[in-house]
Amino acid sequence: MSDVRLNVILLMVIIGTLAPAQSAGDWPMWGKDPTRNMVSGEKNLPGTFAAGRFVGSTDAIDPKTTKNVRWIAKLGSQSYGNPSVANGRVYVGTNNDSPRDDRFTGDRSCVYCLDEKTGAFIWQLNVPKLGTGKVSDWEFLGICSSPCVVGNRVYLVTNRAEVICLDVEGMKNGNDGPYKDEGQYMAGPGKKPLPVKDTDADIIWVTNMIDECGVFPHNIASCSVVVVGDKVWTSTSNGVDYGHVETPAPNAPSLICLDKNTGALIGEEASGCSERIFHSNWSSPAYLKTDKHELCIFGGPDGRLYAFGPEPKKDEEGFGILQEAWRFDCNPPEYRVKKGKTLKYATRYGPSEVLSTPVVYDGHIYAVIGQDPEHGEGIGNMVCVDPTGKPVWQFRDINRSISTLSIVDDMVFAADYSGFVYCVDAKTGKLHWKHDTSSHIWGSTLVADGKCYIGTEDGFLTIIPATKAYQKDKVVEVDCTSPVYSSPIAANGVVYIATHTHLFAVGNQAR
Repeated sequence: MSDVRLNVILLMVIIGTLAPAQSAGDWPMWGKDPTRNMVSGEKNLPGTFAAGRFVGSTDAIDPKTTKNVRWIAKLGSQSYGNPSVANGRVYVGTNNDSPRDDRFTGDRSCVYCLDEKTGAFIWQLNVPKLGTGKVSDWEFLGICSSPCVVGNRVYLVTNRAEVICLDVEGMKNGNDGPYKDEGQYMAGPGKKPLPVKDTDADIIWVTNMIDECGVFPHNIASCSVVVVGDKVWTSTSNGVDYGHVETPAPNAPSLICLDKNTGALIGEEASGCSERIFHSNWSSPAYLKTDKHELCIFGGPDGRLYAFGPEPKKDEEGFGILQEAWRFDCNPPEYRVKKGKTLKYATRYGPSEVLSTPVVYDGHIYAVIGQDPEHGEGIGNMVCVDPTGKPVWQFRDINRSISTLSIVDDMVFAADYSGFVYCVDAKTGKLHWKHDTSSHIWGSTLVADGKCYIGTEDGFLTIIPATKAYQKDKVVEVDCTSPVYSSPIAANGVVYIATHTHLFAVGNQAR
């Protein structure tokens, strides 16, 4: 497998309250809220911008050459984690290739906390690597999860397969919470603790899913957790071995929930997901809550969509078990078996996982199937199911996708790895239009202010009118100077675009 492209499938992520995704304001988690719908109610967003030109042979961008860019923050060399915005701060994952502190050298993973108005650095979580290389903590990938901000706490999954809770203030206001070993954490196991500064993250608690749940992360751990009430829901990144032959931890859970205040394990699924893993388990959970239904929705590593009730039940040994409400196979039967022959995974016409995040819209669940981009292009499928798990429609004219959906005004905006963007009727699955970006797509669509934003591997941000009628002459492409593997978000009048190397805060009337 190649370097960066690898499994950046670590597609991002989630959390927060149950407010409607169409509202304006902060974007505190992957998908803005637990429905995971990549839609924002922001208005007066730019229809174009200029990312600027580099200063000589440096990686600095001359702000005088930009347009509609309020500020630019330098990230590392590979950035897959989507930003989150809450209470005047921006949180974004990256690697340590552009160190913010000389205590941290070499290959490490980071989450930056930046000032929302200026992009100024406030503090960082700097995480040592597991030391397993490409097996479970791929070199230079950095933090691939989107942080989830709830009140004065930040929740995320680290490259070390940990679910971690941080204080939004960092160490500047003291070492809060029961965890007091930040210096040791930053240094790594068995090393001399590092001195702690005001610019370091303040860890409240850490739950190691390898130790607690026995999982075996494949290539990297990534999930954008969702917080509902006092529970943190997360997938575990459990997967196959490096040779893609066996699953080392077939009995480990693929989905768990933790106590938001302590990190204690409350419940885990026992549906046999890990026994059926194709590759890895990187999908982030969503949450459905209506007058009749309350369910955690999970995209399984076996290509099935799962729904679990909100309250675990104790088994005979006292372990909390998540109660499966239903499961639905997102792969049509002929993707698994054709002419009596079982089709192999990682082949063009074979089955796929649910790698992107399921989306809840109007009481229904929408999802797409896909694979690690390293496996190339192949057949896909988009599904809509009702809250009882019964199918409403399927749209097979989409290729493999690792992109989360945007649904507004009964229009589903979807992207696939092959580079196509689709507008599909949310009620019927009928195609309205299809646009070719002529580049691979790793990230997800964002729909806001009548525009559909999508980044591409070739480093362009494509902006398409978010209407049922295709308007090719109004499509805009902006050169972002570097590949865009993450997804744009919108918060408080600003669109945030994270390229591999820079985070752009884009808004009309640039400061």
